[in-house]
Amino acid sequence: MSTSELTFYTNPKSRGRIVRWMLEEIGVPYATEVLDYGGSMKATAYLAINPMGKVPAIRHGDTVVTECAAICAYLADAFPQAALAPPLHSPARGSYYRWLFFTAGPLEAAWTNHALGVEVPAERQAMVGYGSLERVLDVLDAAIGQRDFLVDGRFSAADVYVGSQLGFGMQFGMIEKRPAFVRYLQGLLQRPARLRAEQLDGVM
Repeated sequence: MSTSELTFYTNPKSRGRIVRWMLEEIGVPYATEVLDYGGSMKATAYLAINPMGKVPAIRHGDTVVTECAAICAYLADAFPQAALAPPLHSPARGSYYRWLFFTAGPLEAAWTNHALGVEVPAERQAMVGYGSLERVLDVLDAAIGQRDFLVDGRFSAADVYVGSQLGFGMQFGMIEKRPAFVRYLQGLLQRPARLRAEQLDGVM
């Protein structure tokens, strides 16, 4: 499939920044459509792409993908030459999926609820997938440790997604700035693809 068929739907003030970074890591040509909140994002044409009326989304030929973690995973597999995912049947593939979706599920749910002032009583933590924000952060802290990258000692789409979530959460005070998180993120922020992505979104 031609890479010219890859279209990215975004707004610079959105989670689309995660996908922009991922696209720059892949290094293939793509078209960008910038949508505005309440206008083109809710228009019939875009609702056919994402009925939720939110960004980001991508269209790759006839394939449409929404949700940042899913987009990152899809792009890593669709463009294997970028080497942003472990081989399908390698032991590292399990850790790769684990941290992508641990962050998309328990971590985002935990810090979002915390930011909204929703505190789950200790006796009811079994009802939510994350238990408590502290527990989630402890697990991720242990996983990162002194590692530069989360999976198999190599940069992957999991680092794009996990690093982006940590950066956002720490920037706005929703995730505590633990030493392991700060060290890990500082290394990721200097990647050329991430710097290009920031520049692109900064001029829109």
